[in-house]
Amino acid sequence: MDVLPLVWFCAIAVLWIGFLALEGFDFGVGMHMLFSTRDEKTRRTMLNTIGPVWDGNEVWLITAGAAIFAAFPHWYASLFSALYLPLTIMLIALIARAVAIEFRGKVHTLRWATFWTRSLGVGSLVASFCIGAMLALTSTGLPLDGNGDRSGGPFAWFSFPAVLGGLAVVCFALAHGSAFLALKTDGEIRARAGRFSGTWGPFLLLPAAAWAVWVQLAHGGSVLSWALVAAAVVAATVATTAARRRREGVAFGGYVGFIVAGAGAVFAGMFPYVLPSTLSDAYSLTVANASSSDYTLGVMTIVAAFGLPLVIAYQAWSYWIFRKRLEPGMIPDPHIVVPAILRPK
Repeated sequence: MDVLPLVWFCAIAVLWIGFLALEGFDFGVGMHMLFSTRDEKTRRTMLNTIGPVWDGNEVWLITAGAAIFAAFPHWYASLFSALYLPLTIMLIALIARAVAIEFRGKVHTLRWATFWTRSLGVGSLVASFCIGAMLALTSTGLPLDGNGDRSGGPFAWFSFPAVLGGLAVVCFALAHGSAFLALKTDGEIRARAGRFSGTWGPFLLLPAAAWAVWVQLAHGGSVLSWALVAAAVVAATVATTAARRRREGVAFGGYVGFIVAGAGAVFAGMFPYVLPSTLSDAYSLTVANASSSDYTLGVMTIVAAFGLPLVIAYQAWSYWIFRKRLEPGMIPDPHIVVPAILRPK
């Protein structure tokens, strides 16, 4: 096997894992705003924990999709056309979520804030479910024919692995989001999020663990992929134990370790497939038969060598700048800001 397709398969795996680790708590905080509290100032505190970083985290999603498009065009064409319906729903959910974050503070009425809180929570729930379903299907397979086209109707993708993957990302986001809130806030929010993370974490991680094991059994697994499954179990134990002991930093690191090892086990377990066919193994897309030319991959490698460190450095800087804890007492009362063009001269 050529080296560059292997390098870009690993790079795409890293991008998806980075997205799940960073955007996972974003989605989780959005969902927690639906049911954790009815106090408006507490909700604004929760929203402010992700306010400086949520859009930067979504860069990983865009980059992962663009990398698949350029490095493995056959993978991109078959996956995105077969999942046209769930991916369209995902985009609508992401747009609703982004608009909710930007517009929630524009008008200061309870009805306005409640509407956008629900948009943010439901958008986070739907987007995380669709992304989980897509990743589960690309690791377990779709009914693809010899041309890489989906066989069956628009709901042929809806299957047990899709539901399992969707639940895996939704449940992980809830656990990861609670760990992030416990790490980034103080007072009652911190205590409530810590209790949720320690109590419900072991149950919420079960769908993701089942997905990782499913992939190993479906593709045979390898020493590396099974070792990553074991590492994910250890990380989950560390995360939930630390959450019960109020060690928020260790708990958050444990959840990050769980998704890094767990998603890593999925990608290692499905290798060399990038999109298996459930109709015939001869129709499956692999790293070898779905990749771009060496010239294209070579140019991509040079661009990534300069661009990726800049993205990582910028995100590390933003997390460092906004590293302090928040509490409701730090959030100012709502006030109307008159645009400069409407102010009296």
